[in-house]
Amino acid sequence: MTLKSFLQYIQYEKRFSPHTVTAYKGDLDQFSDYLEATYRIKEIQEVNHTFIRSWMVSLMESGITSRSINRKITTLKTYYKFLLKNGVVTANPMLKIQSPKQSKKLPLFVEESKMELLFDKVDFGEGFDAFRDKLIMELFYATGMRLAELVNLKEQDIDLNNCTIKILGKRNKERVVPFTTKMKRLFEEYFSEKKKASFENKSATLFVTTEGKKIYPKLAYRIVNKYLAQVTTLEKKSPHVLRHTFATHMLNNGAEINSIKEILGHASLSATQVYTHNTIEKLKKVYKEAHPRA
Repeated sequence: MTLKSFLQYIQYEKRFSPHTVTAYKGDLDQFSDYLEATYRIKEIQEVNHTFIRSWMVSLMESGITSRSINRKITTLKTYYKFLLKNGVVTANPMLKIQSPKQSKKLPLFVEESKMELLFDKVDFGEGFDAFRDKLIMELFYATGMRLAELVNLKEQDIDLNNCTIKILGKRNKERVVPFTTKMKRLFEEYFSEKKKASFENKSATLFVTTEGKKIYPKLAYRIVNKYLAQVTTLEKKSPHVLRHTFATHMLNNGAEINSIKEILGHASLSATQVYTHNTIEKLKKVYKEAHPRA
């Protein structure tokens, strides 16, 4: 049972995203290289928990974060479950492996006043790319969707009559998210500009480059980085920061957490609850500033 079989299993049966499959392959290649270089081990059956712990220690000593190490441990756990299920190994060495504790970081987000400044005062310019860039920024902030989800949107996913957008999330899980009448006008303006540029026959993808080809992740990332840099000094200025911003602002303005979970496409509520910490921090600040005994 080869690594190739495992990668096909997580891609086609488990329906992991292409990004996750690539990450798992990188982790397993790195683990394999370590075993061969350090212990001259080439067969997976020879590996026990002591070799895995040794690898973890070497990762820590090289400065790899606990978060990244835990990701690699998750990869190995999935891999060994697959090997055990298919009779390649007779015991699972991951049962004796404990994940290192990691400090929880609050999600970074942009303040509401700065998002208002971005959409009300920043000049996006003229022409097709200006309409596209503004719609991309508005859509990230209005829906909290992931970068990969935005890049893969198709024109047919936008329902202007019902003001909803169909998003294909992780593991091919589909969700429908509403948008405002203001967003509807932005879509209409964008479609009009796209039609003028004669892109409609080149790509059914919603967002395209100035050549009419499907937009690629790095371009969408650069667009977000460019416009966030005009209103915030946050070190990280990415689509994921806008996802955090959407969720935090929704909670701060009274949205119910289960609704935010559905809009974000989280599999469990625990993934969404991390945003409540930002809300609590805001309450603490207000309390400290307002209470006479604080």
